[in-house]
Amino acid sequence: MTLLKKNIDRRSFMKVSALAGGGMMLSFSWLAGCKPTTEAEVMELPKEWFELNSYIKIGDNGVVTLMSPNPEFGSNVKTSMPMILADELGVDWKNVIVEQADFYPERYDRQFTGGSQGIRQGWKPLRTAGATAREMLIKAAAQTWSVPAEEITAGAGTLEHKASGKKAGYGEMASLAATLEVPEEVKLKDIKDFNLIGVSQKNVDGKKIVTGKPLFAMDHYPANALVAMVVHPPAFGMKVKTLDESSVKGMPGIKDVFVFEPVKEDYDRNFFDVNSFSNLVAIVGTSTWEVMQAKKAIKVEWEITSDSSFSMAGFGGNKMTVKVPGGVESTEGHKAAMETMAKGKVNLLRKDGDPEGAFKKAAKVLERTYTAPYLAHNCMEPMNCFADVTADGATLYGPIQAPELIRNTISARLGLDKEKVQINLARMGGGFGQRAYGHHLVEAAVISQKVGAPVKLQYNREDDMTYGIYRPTYQATYRAGLDENNNLIAFHVNGGGVPESPVHANRFPAGAVDNYLAEGWSVESNITIGAFRAPRSNFIAGAEQSFLDELAELAGKDPIDFRLELLERAKTNPVGERNDYEADRYAGVLKLVREKSNWDESTAPNKGVSAYFCHNSYVAEVIEVDMQNNMPVFQKVFAAVDCGIVINPDAAANMGEGAIVDGIGNALFGEMDFVDGVPQKNNFHQYRMIRQKEAPRHVEVHFVKNDIDPTGLGEPLFPPTFAAVANAMYKATGQRFYNQPYMKELEVSRSRI
Repeated sequence: MTLLKKNIDRRSFMKVSALAGGGMMLSFSWLAGCKPTTEAEVMELPKEWFELNSYIKIGDNGVVTLMSPNPEFGSNVKTSMPMILADELGVDWKNVIVEQADFYPERYDRQFTGGSQGIRQGWKPLRTAGATAREMLIKAAAQTWSVPAEEITAGAGTLEHKASGKKAGYGEMASLAATLEVPEEVKLKDIKDFNLIGVSQKNVDGKKIVTGKPLFAMDHYPANALVAMVVHPPAFGMKVKTLDESSVKGMPGIKDVFVFEPVKEDYDRNFFDVNSFSNLVAIVGTSTWEVMQAKKAIKVEWEITSDSSFSMAGFGGNKMTVKVPGGVESTEGHKAAMETMAKGKVNLLRKDGDPEGAFKKAAKVLERTYTAPYLAHNCMEPMNCFADVTADGATLYGPIQAPELIRNTISARLGLDKEKVQINLARMGGGFGQRAYGHHLVEAAVISQKVGAPVKLQYNREDDMTYGIYRPTYQATYRAGLDENNNLIAFHVNGGGVPESPVHANRFPAGAVDNYLAEGWSVESNITIGAFRAPRSNFIAGAEQSFLDELAELAGKDPIDFRLELLERAKTNPVGERNDYEADRYAGVLKLVREKSNWDESTAPNKGVSAYFCHNSYVAEVIEVDMQNNMPVFQKVFAAVDCGIVINPDAAANMGEGAIVDGIGNALFGEMDFVDGVPQKNNFHQYRMIRQKEAPRHVEVHFVKNDIDPTGLGEPLFPPTFAAVANAMYKATGQRFYNQPYMKELEVSRSRI
């Protein structure tokens, strides 16, 4: 058994275990249509509930309600997090009801879904909450039966004292347990004693999703709410010059039209508030159709912005000044700026040995440059939010990954204490990082306050795609030197982008090469850039692993063997003081994917391999592809994953499959470009997504079995897919791929033949 010391988990647990005054979290009448599965739909309602801590409520009949604290956007945390609670509590899953918790920082730690950190960060707090409730039930039974607590066992919702033959269900002891003091130390289960963790369970919302029940904020249109839409600038780098309100104010159903104030200099924005650098126009009316018509008819004159700056709080709370260039920008200008920066003064990120001296001695030198465009998130559910702001407080209901990080901004914009800002959490129709930024919540709140009424803010697809938060555009140049025996003796990466460098200086192959150099640089922009599934890694993994594949070919070595040789060096004789990865685990996924894909014996001629470490997890992938009618046809994909303990295996495999399909689609087709600040694609007839018939015929996701605490899973399978695609397509076409999207590069290459 594992004993949790007070100084490790007590503080975080006490924060989330305060007893509440009874009743369900979802207490607002207008949310009734969006509640998760109710008790009546599953089993007999208890007559009374007893809350043991913020996560757990037990009915007098033994039914258990478990709160899922983190927002759900398809990663299945609403099932897996309660599974962790249920296993430590010792309750039968069939007697469990799962409810989505709303944003309550006083009750829950880190209500953030993103960065593949939900399960990793929640692992011990959730286990502690479950184990603590179990201990309180045991103590209640011990008091009731006058027996030592250590003689009582708990499991499957039942308490038992074998010596006396006494037995009771959790429901019988819940009322007394809820009054007991929270223990300072609890024993967690041994991993070998897990009953639920590691056993596949169906998505608790699965039936509602496939039958179209209202789970999403998009479904939520309260009868008393006005409809709001926002007119965004036609281009990044522009702002409102004049607004002709009379152009729409007389139209049917239109209640108000006004201009948002721009973000002011020194406004202390939260890091995750990517609000407009410009000002915006709000249109408010009684129906969606009426507001849409007004949006088409409104007359706004725009002008180009000047350079500006503002102060904002970063992740650690430290203030930083961000410069925002004025004017309109174009993709071609960004490409030229990146090429200039790469050749100019760069930031030294890491240096081992004497790279330049080693390059001079090298028998063979390979140098390649890789690029990737901006990408739009394109969540199936466009941005939207319900807001009701009064003098007494604000209530918001919307799709948001990071409610805690946007509450401060909403509080500041509304002039309300943050404790008066309540954010209720809807299931999200996709996130991928875009919903970590709460500009849509800020807009809805400001509009509601201005019109003095509840409003439902709604983006359409064009709003969502053209006023988005984009994956940065990147460029990286790799150079490597081999000696006369084809050993890697020098390695250099120079990478940057708009507005950040993608280079992770301490990741593989750092630590495996005596002479290693990593450099980075960045270009400022006024285009809103932000997290995109596996930030930075989603580009640099494709570049790095494509380069290593070509380097292995130059060395005359099998691409898996080549990587394993480097990892063996990193394990037995590592270079440098710090390497972020564990070479053994990295090599482990390569060996597993080699086995599962039948790499050495397979007769499939066109297969590519890739492996990458990010978000604390290790992934290797093998993709088999054929070319038919100048299009790649993906036959098989094999993935090996080391993410520690897997909570819900089927769900984990599904998430891996989704990441792989997403990666293939973005690698082949994903691209957003700009001309004079104007996004050149505004809907799916222009922005190419992967189609169902283009998905792989067969996908296998295999997990390394170990007892390591869970690490990331939502993102780690995405980055290596890009290079596995490129390396497989090279085998099929004879062409190396250096510039995403690959289909565009393939078409350009063939047009030159």
